[in-house]
Amino acid sequence: MSSKTITPALVSLDSGVVGDKSAVIRALAARVVAEGRANDADALYADAWAREQKDETGLPGGIAIPHAKSPSVTIPTLAFARLEPGVDFGAPDGPADLVFLIAAPADAAEAHLAVLSKLARSLMTEEFTAGLRSAKTPEDVVALVDEAIGEGEPAAAPVATAPSASPAPATDSALLIDGRPARIVAVTSCATGIAHTFMAADALTAAGTKNGVALAVEPQGSSGYQALPQSVIDDADAVIFANDVDVREEARFAGKPVVRSTVKRGIEQPDQLIAEAVAVAADPRGARVTATGGSSAASTAATLSWGANLKRILLTGVSYMIPFVAGGGLLIAISFLPFLGGYGIALAHGTSGMNNAVYTLTHYAIWNLPPEGLGYYLGAIAFEIGSVSLGFLVPALAGYIAFAIADRPGIAPGFVAGAIAVFMNAGFLGGLIGGLLAGYAAWLIGRPAVPRWLRGLMPVVIIPLGASIIASGLMLLILGAPIAWLMTQLTQFLNGLSGAGAIGLGVILGLMMCFDLGGPVNKVAYAFAVAGLAQQTDASFHIMAAVMVAGMVPPLGMALASTVLYRRGFTQVERENGAAAWLLGASFISEGAIPFAAADPLRVIPANLAGGAVAGALAMAFSVSSRAPHGGIFVFFAIDPIWGFLLALVAGTLVTAVLVVGLKRFAAPRVVTQQAEAEQPVRETVAA
Repeated sequence: MSSKTITPALVSLDSGVVGDKSAVIRALAARVVAEGRANDADALYADAWAREQKDETGLPGGIAIPHAKSPSVTIPTLAFARLEPGVDFGAPDGPADLVFLIAAPADAAEAHLAVLSKLARSLMTEEFTAGLRSAKTPEDVVALVDEAIGEGEPAAAPVATAPSASPAPATDSALLIDGRPARIVAVTSCATGIAHTFMAADALTAAGTKNGVALAVEPQGSSGYQALPQSVIDDADAVIFANDVDVREEARFAGKPVVRSTVKRGIEQPDQLIAEAVAVAADPRGARVTATGGSSAASTAATLSWGANLKRILLTGVSYMIPFVAGGGLLIAISFLPFLGGYGIALAHGTSGMNNAVYTLTHYAIWNLPPEGLGYYLGAIAFEIGSVSLGFLVPALAGYIAFAIADRPGIAPGFVAGAIAVFMNAGFLGGLIGGLLAGYAAWLIGRPAVPRWLRGLMPVVIIPLGASIIASGLMLLILGAPIAWLMTQLTQFLNGLSGAGAIGLGVILGLMMCFDLGGPVNKVAYAFAVAGLAQQTDASFHIMAAVMVAGMVPPLGMALASTVLYRRGFTQVERENGAAAWLLGASFISEGAIPFAAADPLRVIPANLAGGAVAGALAMAFSVSSRAPHGGIFVFFAIDPIWGFLLALVAGTLVTAVLVVGLKRFAAPRVVTQQAEAEQPVRETVAA
C-alpha cells in the first residue's frame, strides 16, 4: 500500500453521480476504504457529512472540499472526483465539478495536516484548477497534486514566466488611512483546521496585494500556527477575524478595531472584509477587541442565537463543575468503605482529619478497629478532602458560567457570586443566577475602549472588582433571599416524594439521561442530581442513583444487543464498539452508545429511552441510594441496596437490547454484510 497522500486509484475522472453531494462524499469515502486507507466507509462518510452540515464546503470556481478528521482513517488521504455534470455543494456561483475529499486520522501528526493544508492553498490558484480540468488520466491528476503538496519531483522551471518588474498596485483612496495604505492583520481558523483556514488566509493575502493594502495573516490550523509578531499587531489599524472556532490568544489584539466573520466569507468575500476593516478603523464607535482580550467567548456567541448561546454558557459551567463533584463525591464514597469509616463517618468523624498528622499518630495502629484505628483516620481524611471539594460545586458552576461569558476576567467575580449563593443557602439555582450576573457584568465593564496605560489593569483589577460588587451585591441585597426560599421549597418537595411521585421522577430522569447521551439534556439531569448531593438528604441520594443507573443502560443495552443477542444485525465496527461499551456502560459513561445512535438514531434512541425510563423508575421504586456521583458498578460500596440497583440496571438493559433488536429485525431491517458495506457506496456512482 502506498504511503503517498493520493494515488491514481483514488482519482475518478468525469464520473456521473446518481444523487447529490451526499452521494459524492459517500462514493469518495468508499474509494478511500477500498484502498485500505480507512477501515469504515460509513464512519468516514458520517464524519465528513457532519462537517458538511455545519458549513457547506462548496467554494467559488466550481470547487468543493468535503473534509474530516475521523478515527476510521488510518492514512492521511486525498480522494478526487471530476464530475460531469457538476453537483451543488453550496457555492454561491453554482455546482462544483472538482471535488476533493480530504480524510485525516483523528490523531494525525502535524506534518500530515500540513501536507493536506497545502492542497487547500493550491486550489486558490487558477493554474492548479485549470490543470485538474484538463488532466487526461488519473496519473496526470496525481502528478499535479503531488507537486502542489510537495510529494512529487519538482517541475522544471518555466522558460518565459519570470516575474517582470511590474508597478505596485494602486491603492483605492477608500482604503487609505491618514493618507497611507491601511495596515491590517487577520486571523483565520476553521473547525478542522485543514482546508478553509488556509484558503481564507490566501484569499485575504491576495486581496490585500490586489488592493495595495499591507495585510498580514495568521492562519491557526490543526498543524499549529506561527503567531504574528506583536509589533505588527501593535502597528495595525484593524484586525479581521475570519473564524469558525475561537481565536487563540486573542488578548494580543486587545483594543484593535475588529471585523468578525465566518472563515468561509474570508474565502468568498475578502475584498469586502478588507473594506469593512478600513471602515471600522476610521469609526470611533466601531467594534473593538475587548480589553479582556478574551473574546473567544464573545466571538463564539456572535455566531449563535440567544437561546443557543445561553445553552453554551450553562453547559460550560456544568462541564467545569463536574470534576469538582466527581472527585469530591468519590472521595466521600471511599470514606464510607467498611474497613475505613463506614457511613457513620459523615456524622462522627469530628476533628480526626484536622487535628492529626502522620507523625502524631503514635496511638494509632493498623489492626485497631474504628473508631480508634488507622483505617478510621484515613477515612476521616478522605471525607474531609471530599467535603471540601464538593463545597466548590456552586462556586465552580458560577465561576465558569461567568468564564463562558467574559472569559478569564469573569472567573473571580463568578466564584465570589457562587460563594455568596452558598452563604445565603441559595444553592444550585443561586450559583447559576450569580454566575450569569457576574459574567455579564464583567463583559459590560470590559467593552468600552480604554487608554493603553489602563488596559493592563482591566482584566486583573478593574473588571473583577466591579463585577464582584455588582453580582454579589445583587445577590446579597435583592436576589439571594427569594432564591433561597425557592430552593427550600424544592428540597421539601423532593424529600416528600414517595410512591408514584418518586417513580414518575425516576422515569423523567431516565428519559433525560438517555435522550442525547452526554449532550445538553443528559447534562441537565446529571447536574440536577449532583447538585443535590451537597444537601446529603435521602431524596438527593435516590435521585443520584436513578440518574446513574439510567445513564448506564444505553451502552450496556447496545453491548448486549450487538455482541450477544443479534450480532448479524450490526456491522463489524459496531460489534467492536459493543465490546468496548460493556466497560463504558459499567463505568457510567453514557457516551459509549453514541456510535450506535449516530448510525441508526430512529431505532437506537427510542430503545435507549425505554430502557432508561424503566431503570430510573425501578431505582426509585426500590428506594436505591447512591452517595457517589460517578463510577457505576465500581462504587457498589456507596450504593444501597445494591440488589435494587442491579435489578434496575439489568431490567433497563434488557428492555433496551430487546427493543433495539426487534426494531432492527422488523422495522425496515437493514441487511448488513461486509460485502454490502463495501459495495453499496460504490454503486451510487460510476467508477472511473
